[in-house]
Amino acid sequence: MTNSSLIKSVQSSFLQEGREQIRTGMEVEVYQIIKENGKERTQRFKGLVIKTAGKSELERTITVRRKIGAFGVEKVFTIHSPTIEKIEILRQFKVRRKSIKFIRDLTGKAARLKEVR
Repeated sequence: MTNSSLIKSVQSSFLQEGREQIRTGMEVEVYQIIKENGKERTQRFKGLVIKTAGKSELERTITVRRKIGAFGVEKVFTIHSPTIEKIEILRQFKVRRKSIKFIRDLTGKAARLKEVR
């Protein structure tokens, strides 16, 4: 058994079932479990996926950007983390890059993306 196949077999037990393939340009809503003072609650974060990263499936992360008022808020989520309850894909936009960080500098009509139906 080679090292890479051994690593894959160990990582497969930690992968979450039913997670769809998430790509750059998708509008998603991430439901994250937050633990505070011995209580649990679910926090939603809705935004545009501007970057995907990670070599193996277990290391896969997405950066989600949301515009709140005049400010942009970005969060990095590990897709197969046990704190992620679910990820809903709301819309898909046409993008040709793996990272669309240039959208941070755009405002108004320039920041529009074409929706794929």
